[in-house]
Amino acid sequence: MNATLHQPVIEIDKLVTHYGTTEILHGIDLEVHEGEIMIIMGGSGSGKSTLLRYLLGLGIPTSGSIRLLGQDITRCDADAMYQLRRNMGVAFQGGALLSSLSVVENVMLPLREHTKLDEKTMRIMARMKLEVVNLGGYEDMMPAELSGGMIKRAALARAIVMDPKLLFFDEPSAGLDPVVAAELDELILRLRDAMGMTIVVVTHELDSAFKIADRITVLDRGHILITDTVTALRASDNERIQSLLNRTPSKERLEADAYMDRLTAG
Repeated sequence: MNATLHQPVIEIDKLVTHYGTTEILHGIDLEVHEGEIMIIMGGSGSGKSTLLRYLLGLGIPTSGSIRLLGQDITRCDADAMYQLRRNMGVAFQGGALLSSLSVVENVMLPLREHTKLDEKTMRIMARMKLEVVNLGGYEDMMPAELSGGMIKRAALARAIVMDPKLLFFDEPSAGLDPVVAAELDELILRLRDAMGMTIVVVTHELDSAFKIADRITVLDRGHILITDTVTALRASDNERIQSLLNRTPSKERLEADAYMDRLTAG
């Protein structure tokens, strides 16, 4: 897909965030285009999970703006954010299925929250999405009876049950064996093509990222190192990007004064 032909549906402008007094994201600028699969990558502590948190409207940034589907979520009131979330789906890393509910009841949760549909209609819609993710026939099972890959797919069915325009996926391949992870990658691609969704995926899995990405954003210590295609990423001569791609340890060294300042801080 050539993302430059499509309008941006996510626009991040000079985003700065803090945890306490520590600045985590340092003036992030990023656009994600309609129908695009954007991968967000980076090492531990790079800020990728923090960025996802603010994209979901789960925190108020220190400064900057985040526009989703044309709305600045840093300025939205509760009602506006509630309406916007009708067009957003989220598949969490661990699945986040409610253990006391069956698979189909978990998938129905967004419909109960955001619609006034009758019980039969909601159940049919949930079953349809379970068919999409190849879980037809498993609707009455409990989460404890599912494999890791099945939990991921059930969580994905719940995320797409309302046909969202935006889908956010946190570590889809984490904890899965290579075959199941590859099947999930194929499912994400089919969803984008069939439903026209814009998908943002936070992951550290290189094989998965390279397979499904239209573009990849690499974060490092709260800064964007690059946002570009897989080909451009592989060709980059940036040392930190190559360390990430080749899984080599960082060669960072602190000057003696900086080292002493770190030890004696506070």
